[in-house]
Amino acid sequence: MCRNIRTLHNFEPHATSEEVHAAALQYVRKISGSTKPSKANQEAFDEAVHEIAHITQHLLESLVSQAPPKDREAEAAKARARAAVRYGAA
Repeated sequence: MCRNIRTLHNFEPHATSEEVHAAALQYVRKISGSTKPSKANQEAFDEAVHEIAHITQHLLESLVSQAPPKDREAEAAKARARAAVRYGAA
């Protein structure tokens, strides 16, 4: 999976529309193999991002979890700690 796409489900506060759009953009970039589409493909690229963001938002609204919501700051701290171990503290 693309490293830049983050889990968006079961966080407090909920994922923002900007986070959902960023995940959709990363997904479309990954599957298209292009970070910036040509002018001929720009409309199709933008439409795909819009549609994927839309359905992702519906998915996130429909999902239920019995687990308590995760704290964004605590998860970010865990990720920084994993990165420090993996890449060495700088």
